[in-house]
Amino acid sequence: MDSVDLNHFIVKSTIDLSEISTNVDLGADKDTLEKALRTARIKLGKIQDVMYAHDKYSVLVCFQGMDTAGKDSMIREVFKDFNSRGITVHSFKQPTDLELSHNYLWRHMVALPEKGRFGIFNRTHYENVLVTRVHPKYILNEKLPTINSVDDIDQDFWEMRFKQILNFEELLAENGTIIFKFFLHLSKDEQKNRLLRRLRKPEKNWKFSPSDLKERELWDEYQKCYQEAINKTSKPHAPWFTIPADNKPAARYIVTRIMLDTLQKYKDIVPPSLNEEILANLDEYKRKLQSE
Repeated sequence: MDSVDLNHFIVKSTIDLSEISTNVDLGADKDTLEKALRTARIKLGKIQDVMYAHDKYSVLVCFQGMDTAGKDSMIREVFKDFNSRGITVHSFKQPTDLELSHNYLWRHMVALPEKGRFGIFNRTHYENVLVTRVHPKYILNEKLPTINSVDDIDQDFWEMRFKQILNFEELLAENGTIIFKFFLHLSKDEQKNRLLRRLRKPEKNWKFSPSDLKERELWDEYQKCYQEAINKTSKPHAPWFTIPADNKPAARYIVTRIMLDTLQKYKDIVPPSLNEEILANLDEYKRKLQSE
């Protein structure tokens, strides 16, 4: 398991999603994968404890993927061993009236993690070049001065948005935010199986919406938009990782290992030193407590 080449998943050059597998064989069964995940996520949780005390870096973890790609369960399983004070999860749904009264990045800006903390974005600022690109009429809700109809939304508009997103992420990175962007790469056949599972299991019915089927009809268009967004915005300071998502245990392990291996390279993330007065009096503090 430790021999898995994690560099295989990072996007360093132009990709074609149709040529990237949605499944991966790590040479381990489900139980072995889940055991390896537990070991890795405990180590990741310990790093987060140190980061919280260190208080100089924050971590932004972005999850994108088609419906049923496994974003919710990914977050639940990967971050299970974190101290709750050091992590916040934001699930971005359809923008509210308040959010639409600001620029499209505003709701993501106000949700950014503080230094020492992890912020998890379940769906992200990339929705603004994905869903709105597939459904450009949504842009009209933003009441932009130069956009009066869908006909005004051209390629230059999307190029502007990509540039704005790149500038946004560069600003974060330059100010101490470590950014991970994970695309959970699901096959259309596996999505079909997962949607059917939601319909067959009563306890899963609440997750299903007829709109899921309407969006599924636009699969190819979504894949095209994802591919362009990933290719235009995967940078060394904010890389994209394409994670084969058909096998959930393998996907969870890969995501955890990527974060763990990356953060372990930050040798300056260490517990803060005690001030000299406290350090000089540690034995006295112990004596007082023991003498009670």
